[in-house]
Amino acid sequence: MAADLTAHDLIAQHRPTLDKALETIRTRAYWSPHPEHPKAYGDTEGRPSLSMPEGKAAFDALLGTRIDLGQPGTDDFVGGEVSPYGIELGITYPHADIDTLLPAMRAGMRAWREAGAEVRAVVCLEILARIGARTHEFAHAVMHTSGQAFMMAFQAGGPHAQDRGLEAVAYAYVEQARTPDTAEWSKPQGKRDPLVLTKEFTPVGRGVALLIGCNTFPTWNGYPGLFASLATGNPVLVKPHPRAVLPLALTVQVAREVLAEAGFDPNLVALAAERPGEGIAKTLAVRPEIKIIDYTGSTAFGDWLETHARQAQVYTEKAGVNTVVIDSTDRYQGMLSNLAFSLSLYSGQMCTTPQNLLIPREGITTDEGPKSYDEVVADLAQAVGGLLGDDARANALLGALVNPDVKARLDAAAGLGEVALPTREISNPDFPDAVVRTPAMVKLDGAKPDAEAAYMSECFGPVSFAVAVDSTQDAVELLRRTVREKGAMTVGAYTTSEEVAQAVEEVCLEECAQLSLNLTGGVYVNQTAAFSDFHGSGGNPAANAALCDGAFVANRFRVVEVRRETV
Repeated sequence: MAADLTAHDLIAQHRPTLDKALETIRTRAYWSPHPEHPKAYGDTEGRPSLSMPEGKAAFDALLGTRIDLGQPGTDDFVGGEVSPYGIELGITYPHADIDTLLPAMRAGMRAWREAGAEVRAVVCLEILARIGARTHEFAHAVMHTSGQAFMMAFQAGGPHAQDRGLEAVAYAYVEQARTPDTAEWSKPQGKRDPLVLTKEFTPVGRGVALLIGCNTFPTWNGYPGLFASLATGNPVLVKPHPRAVLPLALTVQVAREVLAEAGFDPNLVALAAERPGEGIAKTLAVRPEIKIIDYTGSTAFGDWLETHARQAQVYTEKAGVNTVVIDSTDRYQGMLSNLAFSLSLYSGQMCTTPQNLLIPREGITTDEGPKSYDEVVADLAQAVGGLLGDDARANALLGALVNPDVKARLDAAAGLGEVALPTREISNPDFPDAVVRTPAMVKLDGAKPDAEAAYMSECFGPVSFAVAVDSTQDAVELLRRTVREKGAMTVGAYTTSEEVAQAVEEVCLEECAQLSLNLTGGVYVNQTAAFSDFHGSGGNPAANAALCDGAFVANRFRVVEVRRETV
């Protein structure tokens, strides 16, 4: 296959970006090559990209069409996505005969392996660059499959997802480059001639990787596994969530185009869309050809994968019960504002959104004087209400409920305890069929067993529990038990006491949970920055992997050694 994109050209173009990413994962400083502002796109960066109107037009042009990827074994075209904003997408995607597609995907592995780690990395960066040029189009695709509001879909589904993909490529390159390609080995033998060998070391991918996409963040959660596997020499079969196919189908489309232009088999990346109710993830997960699995979603299915997909390396991000300990603060209004935003963003439909707020029943100390438990809860409810009091602003922050299950949990929350903040319905003038609800907050007594059943379970969506505890010490111990038994993607704490801060930190170190202390400004507990923050730890039940560290990529390949005697 003739290559339109030569390795030399790709290295010249993308090696500086790769080097900067390698430097940044070492320093943990802020950096992103992908602009966060919508107006940065268009013909402004020297490389053409879709402007805001062009991206919307490109998305609109996809509606009601068939996306044919030219994959082997296509036996049907399937679809059925309906936007949480009420739009029927009407797009169909290739349905694969897996017995035909999987062997075709493996056929390109040799050339991809022989290309080497650097070429694989820059091909991945070219894929990301082309996705980046279509960020506005992808933003609408994410918005209308996840229910995120446009700006969040643009940022989280676009530049932030691309950052996470690039981060995975950087880690993959580091781990592969750790071992030299060749080495001359000489062992002295005293008076005899030394033993001399030439040794070659080749990173070899494990086999076909299966990416099982999620509904809420199809690109942000999908790109780390996709690019970590591809950069380490593995073909990737993308199985999107049936409600969020479009963003990952477009990703596969771009990847196949770049691979072909670079002279590689486009079947190194393929899509596995499914018929309604088909449930192919379980079937694919135990196929002998599948050697790596990346999954984001429910604990039940994540546990099933870890138990049954024994032939594969399984990386899961599951559910957790994210907790905030509120002991004291010297910026009370800043604390309230920060928590209100964290509880409201994307209607709480983030795996990092706080759920349990542990507050001593005797109250807390603040820069505004002592505040009782009831006052803290009432003030926080008022802060959320104020943040979302304007419907236009509320729509921009909340987005839409992603599926009926979230609405059902929200509706049931009022029966769990005393409602401190009732949910309210908001109409979206642009999308009248969107289901938009403000968050609910429920007061619970941490000492009561029936309350424990509620706060010790994940209630995914816009529901939080203000849990009254006997003391800060009890809050710290409840935090420990929660992380140990249920897991947590995030932990937050507010305290002016160094002793309390150290106690919370020690719990998080021992139970392996990521901690944010005293956030009162523009950084929130449910946000993480690529190249600097770790998303999840891989050390508690919420996830067995972290995005992104060396462990996330290193076991996606093995190093095979060939030794030859040197004459």
